[in-house]
Amino acid sequence: MAKAKILTDLEESYNELVHKVSWPSKTDLANSTVIVMVASILMALVIWAVDAIISWGMENIIYRV
Repeated sequence: MAKAKILTDLEESYNELVHKVSWPSKTDLANSTVIVMVASILMALVIWAVDAIISWGMENIIYRV
């Protein structure tokens, strides 16, 4: 009986994946990829800048003492 339940669940999952999920077009996918890449680069630059400022500040504090 448990095996029949698993098969039913798999069949329902497959049907939902094939018939109810809306997949993005290639254009939408490409646009989303570009947005994610740009956002990732911007975040990396912000983190780098914060790290550089904190490092500069710490070096000034350590070497002045």
